[in-house]
Amino acid sequence: MEKSIVKTVPSMMSTSKSMSMSRHLFSLLLSLSFLFLLCRLLFLTRSSHQLISSSSSSSFSLPPSHAHAPALADPCSGRYVYVYDLPDKFNSDILRDCRTILPWIDMCPFVANMGLGPHLTETASVLTGTGWHITNQWVLEVIFHNRMRQYECLTTNSSQADAFFIPYYVGLDTGRHLWTHNISLRDSLLLELFQLLKSRPEWSVKRGRDHFMLSGRATWDLRRQGDEDHLWGGKLLTLPEVKNMTVLLIEACPWDSDHEFAIPYPTNFHPSNESQIVAWQDKVRSTDRPWLFSFAGARRPGQAGSIRDQVSDQCLKSTRCRLLDCASQENDCDSPATTMSLFQSSSFCLQPPGDTPTRRSAFDSMLAGCIPVFFSPHSAYTQYKWYLPSNYSEYSVYIPEDEVREGRVSIEEVLLRYSEEEIGDMKEKVISMIPGLIYKDPSRQLESVRDAFDLAMDGVLQRVKSTIGT
Repeated sequence: MEKSIVKTVPSMMSTSKSMSMSRHLFSLLLSLSFLFLLCRLLFLTRSSHQLISSSSSSSFSLPPSHAHAPALADPCSGRYVYVYDLPDKFNSDILRDCRTILPWIDMCPFVANMGLGPHLTETASVLTGTGWHITNQWVLEVIFHNRMRQYECLTTNSSQADAFFIPYYVGLDTGRHLWTHNISLRDSLLLELFQLLKSRPEWSVKRGRDHFMLSGRATWDLRRQGDEDHLWGGKLLTLPEVKNMTVLLIEACPWDSDHEFAIPYPTNFHPSNESQIVAWQDKVRSTDRPWLFSFAGARRPGQAGSIRDQVSDQCLKSTRCRLLDCASQENDCDSPATTMSLFQSSSFCLQPPGDTPTRRSAFDSMLAGCIPVFFSPHSAYTQYKWYLPSNYSEYSVYIPEDEVREGRVSIEEVLLRYSEEEIGDMKEKVISMIPGLIYKDPSRQLESVRDAFDLAMDGVLQRVKSTIGT
């Protein structure tokens, strides 16, 4: 029994020793495995960090000088306008005294609605439903001033301004005294204005070269050459101070002035949204035009050099022309529906000079998609350079007035030379020009469409920039 026990003990001791060695080996292997995994993890982490650093430096990092993103560019840089806050007598008081603006008509309804005039409610099938007013051609100063109030780059800091607007209603002021033989009264507000301007530091910096203003009248009403009571017009454009300025008018002098610029007459269409413009363009594009040409106007029997009589006679003799005689009380030429109906039904609209070379009718007819026929280059081509294509044959026809006056040309024969395709191309060009020939509703923001005001501001700022050499 003892012998057996003795033999068993060494065996158990051997087994215990073997198990102990196995446990140590297992622990060693586990430790090695853990170290291997830890090293692998460190290797991968370092490699990943190097890859990201390399990718960032090659693709996304900026040079030290551009480490911080630059500030956004100022969208109004070079376009800031300072509007003078003039005493009311230079603008709003003139509107309050609206019954004195013209001696033969009450202008109060026409200066309402920010200068747009009464809303047109009965447009029938001639006009689209909204955006139409009865707008007087002399109220552009009011419309422009109200559009300026909505201009996106106004500033009250005169040192920041690129241009300075003077909201003086000079055309309305002059117009109420044109038929009085009192030069002192006619000039009093104008002269007071320039005494005020010359006392202001904003004027003295550039001596008016960065200033601009607007008149809703033609240049001929504002360039009186003397101070005798019987002479016609105001003297705005003959003042020495104005020679430095930029002056916008519905008709500029085309031959002896480099500071006058013509902008479109106001029409009766003042859209408040883009859809109104598109709807109108679609309408005039699809309208049937049974008349080859038409003329809306009155004869000028006592006006030397006028071709109105010859134009009217040629139209009356043609079976392809429709005449709207505005001297007849039966024809309401002041009705937008009447004139627009005529223009929409015609391919060509005759635009002979009236009292002056330009006519509001030219813009009314183009608004209707009618191709204008001009007889003087000063009716459009030398005038509205910011608005009309320099290649006038793209959108209009020119027939020299001397040839009409002397009976050497048939208007009908000239127009019959144009093919249907050529007429279609010219009409489409005219229709595409419509947004830039109208003035939007000043009470609404319509940034998607650039109208006549926007193009005028582009022209003014470019002219000021070139004038002051910056």
